[in-house]
Amino acid sequence: MIPLRDTVRTKNYPVVNTILIGVNVLIFLVQMTQGNGWNRFIYIYGLVPARYSVPQISTYFSLPSQILSFLSFMFLHGGFWHLLGNMWSLYIFGDNVEDRLGHGRYLVFYLVCGVASGLSHVLLNLNSNVPTIGASGAIAGVMGAYFILHPRSKILTLIPIFFIPYFLEIPAFYFLGIWFVLQFISAAGSSGQAGGVAWWAHIGGFLFGILFLKIMLTLPGTAPPAIVNRRTQRNKTPRLQVIRPVGPGPAPHLYGSISITPHEAVSGTEKLVNIPWGFHKRLFKVAVPAGIQNGRMLRLKGLGKPVGPEETGDLFLKVAIE
Repeated sequence: MIPLRDTVRTKNYPVVNTILIGVNVLIFLVQMTQGNGWNRFIYIYGLVPARYSVPQISTYFSLPSQILSFLSFMFLHGGFWHLLGNMWSLYIFGDNVEDRLGHGRYLVFYLVCGVASGLSHVLLNLNSNVPTIGASGAIAGVMGAYFILHPRSKILTLIPIFFIPYFLEIPAFYFLGIWFVLQFISAAGSSGQAGGVAWWAHIGGFLFGILFLKIMLTLPGTAPPAIVNRRTQRNKTPRLQVIRPVGPGPAPHLYGSISITPHEAVSGTEKLVNIPWGFHKRLFKVAVPAGIQNGRMLRLKGLGKPVGPEETGDLFLKVAIE
C-alpha cells in the first residue's frame, strides 16, 4: 500500500515542513560526497548507543559531539529510498500538524519528537555499536500527532494489483493504528534494530508525539505577522480528488462535485479525478475553465451509467468554490 495524500485540507502552506524536507535532501547530498568516508561520517553524526554507555568508546567523543548526534542523526539517511520514504510520509502528514500547531510550535515539536525517539532507542539498545540514522522517529511523532488530531481523516492509498492501480480511502485511525502495531510486532520479534531499522525509535517517536501534542496545545502560540499569513495561505485544492457520484433512479446520468479555491476559479485549473467504482477509466483529467462560478456544472460525456450495449450516460460535476 502506498499512501498518496490525506483528505484533510490545510489552510496555510506548510513552510516549516517544506524546509525540513529541503534540509533532509540537502544533507543527503552532502552525505553523497563523502565517498570512502561515508561510514566514518555516519558514525560521527549518527546515533550510536555504545558511545554513551561504553567508556572505552565515549572517551573519543566530546560532550558537544555527543549532544549534536541527538539532532544530526535525524537528518541522515542510508540511501535514496530511505530518504524518499521518510520525506513522502512527512509530506503527507506534516502539513496538517503544522497547520494545527503553527509554524514555530511545529518546528519545536518535530525536533523534540526526534530527540525523544533517539533517547528511547539508546535506552533500549545500550550496548549497540550500530549507528542509527533517519527522520523516521521524528516523523513517527508527527504521525502520532496526526492520529490524535485527525482520526476520522481518510488516507488515499494506491494499491497496485497486477500492475493495475486501485485507489482506496482508508480511515487514518486504522491506517496509522495498523502501522503502529506492525512496528511493535517487528520490535518485539527482533533485537530492536533488525535489518538496520530502529523499531523502538519508531514506537517511541509515535508515543512521544501523542504526549508532546497534548503539551504543545496547552502552550500559547505566537501568531505570525499578517503578511506571513497572506503569503502562506493555500490557494489550491488537492490536484487528485476522489469523486463519489450518485445517480438517483433509473436515469443514466451521475452527479458529483469537485472542489476548487477562489484563486483557481479565476485562473482555471486541472484536476485528476478518481471514481472508485463503476468505470473503466478510474483516473482521468478534468479541466476547470477560468472564470467559472460557484455551482456551475461540468459535463463529462460517457462517464455515467450504461444505457445500452454501446451507450452510457454522462457525469455532471458541480463546482464548489471553497
